[in-house]
Amino acid sequence: MAIRVALGCVVLALASSACRSRNDASGSANGSVTIGIITALTGPQAAFGQAHQRGYAIALDELNEVGGVLGKKIALDVYDDQSKPDIALQGASKLVDQDGVPILLGSYSSESSLALVPTVTRKQIPLVVPTATADDIVEQKSAWVFRLCAGSADYAAAMVDFLKNHGAPKTIAIVSENTNFGQSNAAAMRKAALQSGVRVSDQESYNAGSPSYSPMLERVKEARPDVIYFASYLLDATTLMRQSRQIDLDARFFAAAGAGFSAAEFPTADKGAGSDAEYTVAVSQWVPAVKWPGAAEFDQKFVARYGSHPAYHAIQAYAALKVAIAAIGKAASIDRAAVRDALRDISLQGPFGPIHFGENGQNHHPVVVTQVQKGKHVVVWPADVATAPLLETPPWSSR
Repeated sequence: MAIRVALGCVVLALASSACRSRNDASGSANGSVTIGIITALTGPQAAFGQAHQRGYAIALDELNEVGGVLGKKIALDVYDDQSKPDIALQGASKLVDQDGVPILLGSYSSESSLALVPTVTRKQIPLVVPTATADDIVEQKSAWVFRLCAGSADYAAAMVDFLKNHGAPKTIAIVSENTNFGQSNAAAMRKAALQSGVRVSDQESYNAGSPSYSPMLERVKEARPDVIYFASYLLDATTLMRQSRQIDLDARFFAAAGAGFSAAEFPTADKGAGSDAEYTVAVSQWVPAVKWPGAAEFDQKFVARYGSHPAYHAIQAYAALKVAIAAIGKAASIDRAAVRDALRDISLQGPFGPIHFGENGQNHHPVVVTQVQKGKHVVVWPADVATAPLLETPPWSSR
């Protein structure tokens, strides 16, 4: 039985894994220009897919309020990849071959986004990647792939720069999930740490969704690292911090490659780690306090509509749709090659910062470091954009 959810002009029709489409082969539906979206609406990454969905909805309303594109309204054809790469591939085939969309946006995870690269290259349809950070997505050098977000090497460089300017710790343990996202971020941090003279005292990988990480965390504890760097999605980030407290695993910094540690839900008691999230530091691509034009207004709209402040995943989706429509407008066409060529020349300034796709289709997006303080993510680095001073991480016994 299909479930239909209306969000402005967004019509989601979830039947099994797929969203039923109203599109024809021209990429239009009922006189609208329809954009194909793949994200995780169910499965372990559903919180991030929901953030995407909300960012897309706000952008869609804004775009349609000013007339849409090419004289038509804009509609979204959204496919739930169920947090699985193989389902993401099914979504690409449906949206491209059956629905005829001119451009794809997605997915959330690095695993699913990497899986899409050969398909969009073969089918010759532009793909805008809003969120996935594994660098092998752009290292494929596909002429059809454009990534908005900073990558794992950028994350590691930003975190190492932060650490060098906050006591220059000597040792680091790296804990990552055994996926493309986790492996890419772990490798990037290992390389960056060694280049900066920080010794990797332990490196662990795990299968996501385990009920207990205590044996692994005990090994980390034995290594006595100054810093623990996690690459984990929300459910595991929550479990890892709770079990770190339970086994009394202390470090000068509990640090992370964004993702679950940067999710809006992470500091909350009902959906995240609650008080166990306090003092954690994470790289981030955006917070409501950034000074880019329109950032505060996006935050206000999000809070008014959804009752909470957004993390960077929502603004990335918002920016991805704005970029896609700007490219279609620049191309004055929904021809896929024309849209791709327009993306190459796009230069925008908005609430997600400056956007221009350089080598390998990578947007050079700045990265900040945040810390959870009193249940909120605040920027603590770089110094010129920090909104709060860094707080020292106390041992669990003193909290």
